[in-house]
Amino acid sequence: MKKIINDPHDVVPEMVKGMARSYPQYVTQIEGTEVLMRSDTDSMKDKVGIISGGGSGHEPTHAGFVGKGMLSAAACGQVFTSPTPDQIYEGIKKVDQGKGVFMVVKNYSGDVMNFDMAKDLAEADGIKVKSIVVVDDIAVENSLYTQGRRGVAGTIFMHKILGAAAQQGASLDEIDKLAHEVLPNIKTIAVALSAATNPEVGKPGFVLADDEIEYGVGIHSEPGYRREKIKPSKELVEELVSKLNDEMKLDGSKKYACLVNGMGATPLMEQYIFSNDVLNKLEEFNIKPAFMKVGNYMTSIDMAGISLTLFEIKDDKWIDYLNYPVETIAW
Repeated sequence: MKKIINDPHDVVPEMVKGMARSYPQYVTQIEGTEVLMRSDTDSMKDKVGIISGGGSGHEPTHAGFVGKGMLSAAACGQVFTSPTPDQIYEGIKKVDQGKGVFMVVKNYSGDVMNFDMAKDLAEADGIKVKSIVVVDDIAVENSLYTQGRRGVAGTIFMHKILGAAAQQGASLDEIDKLAHEVLPNIKTIAVALSAATNPEVGKPGFVLADDEIEYGVGIHSEPGYRREKIKPSKELVEELVSKLNDEMKLDGSKKYACLVNGMGATPLMEQYIFSNDVLNKLEEFNIKPAFMKVGNYMTSIDMAGISLTLFEIKDDKWIDYLNYPVETIAW
């Protein structure tokens, strides 16, 4: 294992400290925690707080999206491990402005349990807390760490939309309603060329032969649904879009947002080749995305691979939220 680290056990605290010191205009570390919150506290006044988090190793998610117009705070757990309830609770307390706090949680058992416990602690303090559990991965129904579908890169669209709504003064109930309207319309599927190596484990989560790929893997190296020989980008796109079409019934009369997401070790050159093939394939459905992002947004440490998210836009206001200006490290 070759990593630019010091002690494998200190990866997360050193990373969080490095983010806070490198980007003090965006984020501040909450003392005694691995939680990063917005530095611009003045623009948070009288607004609903939006908090997210999860295991580290998915950078720039989640802390890279903390800032004006997006997340109010992010709790960074150990690598591929949920943040503890007390850390999440500290984040909730710090971002609460008297209007309540909304939590965006990816569907992993530890995350769901620990965010729920933090919610209970906050509500005991009189803080109103609501939440959404993101379940955008269509590859498998149940997987390691998960009951039901996993929460993956589509979570970024949820961060963006809810953050914009909160910044514009939406109430806690309005944000809760918006989140539950948006959720069923976000779908994601991935393909991996190699697995992630957790610094504390020192070896990949699974092994693919030099000429193998795996469809449907998760962001913690959870198993997918099929292995086969490596294919050209066009054929990978054919597989992934076909699965999304089965799920979403793609229709040229509807509007979509698209996210092509690198898993950590996939060069942007390859992501743009893939994106070009995605756009060509969507043209067969008479679809031209109303919004598109390409890059590393929800990674899996050093996994080589890519995920594709499509988001059906059922309200033009959602596009406005996606385009709403933000001040974050990574958007």
